Amino acid sequence: MGKVAVGAAVIGAAAVVGVAALVVRQRMKTSGRWARAMAIVKEFEEKCGTPEGKLKQVADALTVEMHAGLASEGGSKLKMLISYVDSLPTGNEKGVFYALDLGGTNFRVLRVELGGREEGIIHQEFAEASIPPELMCGNSDALFDYIAEKLASFIDEEEQRFHQPAGRQRELGFTFSFPVMQTSINSGTLIRWTKGFSIDDAVGQDIVAELTEALRRKGVEMRVAALVNDTIGTLAGGRYTNNDVAVAVILGTGTNAAYVERAQAIPKWHGPLPQSGEMVINMEWGNFRSSHLPLTEYDHALDVESLNPGEQIFEKLTSGMYLGEILRRVLFKLAVEASFFGDVVPPKLEIPFVLRTPDMSAIHNDSSSDLRVVGSKLKDILEISNTSLKTRRVIVELCNIVATRGARLAAAGVLGVLKKMGRDSLTEGGEKTVIAMDGGLYEHYTEYRECLESTLNELIGEEAAATIVVEHSNDGSGIGAALLAASNSLYLDQ
Repeated sequence: MGKVAVGAAVIGAAAVVGVAALVVRQRMKTSGRWARAMAIVKEFEEKCGTPEGKLKQVADALTVEMHAGLASEGGSKLKMLISYVDSLPTGNEKGVFYALDLGGTNFRVLRVELGGREEGIIHQEFAEASIPPELMCGNSDALFDYIAEKLASFIDEEEQRFHQPAGRQRELGFTFSFPVMQTSINSGTLIRWTKGFSIDDAVGQDIVAELTEALRRKGVEMRVAALVNDTIGTLAGGRYTNNDVAVAVILGTGTNAAYVERAQAIPKWHGPLPQSGEMVINMEWGNFRSSHLPLTEYDHALDVESLNPGEQIFEKLTSGMYLGEILRRVLFKLAVEASFFGDVVPPKLEIPFVLRTPDMSAIHNDSSSDLRVVGSKLKDILEISNTSLKTRRVIVELCNIVATRGARLAAAGVLGVLKKMGRDSLTEGGEKTVIAMDGGLYEHYTEYRECLESTLNELIGEEAAATIVVEHSNDGSGIGAALLAASNSLYLDQ
């Protein structure tokens, strides 16, 4: 064998060894990255832990805060607002009632015909309109005149059979989803605008009086019988069809709860006791916070960077506005610290709120063998292509961690309310307590809903769980408001 041949053989062997070493190094680098990624996931899972004992501590803390909020204004992070709703629908209401639902840049007007116990809701219809941007920052008269005009058109087009008897005014339930200090069932002062509205001359004014004046200017004969929020509307809608409904919970973009309290158990109530002996309380429970809540570095960062740091902590752990964003923050850390999606951090992953909770729900719900929904969501939303099955499985598991924590904490919240009402254990009569639930998160995120309901059963125990029923109650902000107009009508005895 010549020297050249020997030299070539040596060089060839060295090249093979070099390539092998490179492959080994690459594998070691990859396995090192994967180990780091798994460590991040494991730590996140541990910090999000919601064992039964912790959830019961959260429930007890909520009950304590409920007592404090009922004792005095500002006594708790929970506002425990007196709604002035002391008579919920019974199912006996009859007649035609209206609702106005103003919750953002769109509003709805509804008409509901009620036929009493036998016929229930005979007819319902609605019209929707968007508010022109210039009216969102103009003056109060311009906004309410525009709304009154739409109401007038809605009424002008209605059939003869919906007309009121002689001497009877039309009555309206007004769902107004902005911060209000309520002063009676049909009056309340606007505290501040949110959701892009900025109409300075309406702040500090009675919002019902503003609407009533606009209706008068437009020649609409209509009385505002009830001013409500969507959670109390959900409670009313639930009670109309089921007399055992005593709690309402909204789990959507945000979250809130309302329940029926004994009037005597409200120390800050200074008026005459209502005839019913009861009062609906709007908890504003999204603002609940406790040292027992399992917060992670991602939650702290999300809170600090939010528009309302230190506020709505419970909402930031449990509601649809935030679950997808928590997931994005974990994925971003995996990308930066463990090169989870390759050597380059995907630019889209740096954008806050780019990953919405409905997308997270679709990822979580993917039952295909190759998790193709996960792959297409990553590609369409984050522009991340060619992910391995192993990577996709981790992402599904992260969805499960985030959703499970949120759903189990929401269930602990419900337990806290039931404790305050004395409904968390089996009663002698075995009376049922029905919780009316609404909101897109509860309705559309199957894993979240199922986890919430199974956790509630776990916390209450098998015996008592037989007396606690969770029902989906739809459109509290619309039908619920019309029903509250009916139950607070001037013409109840007619």
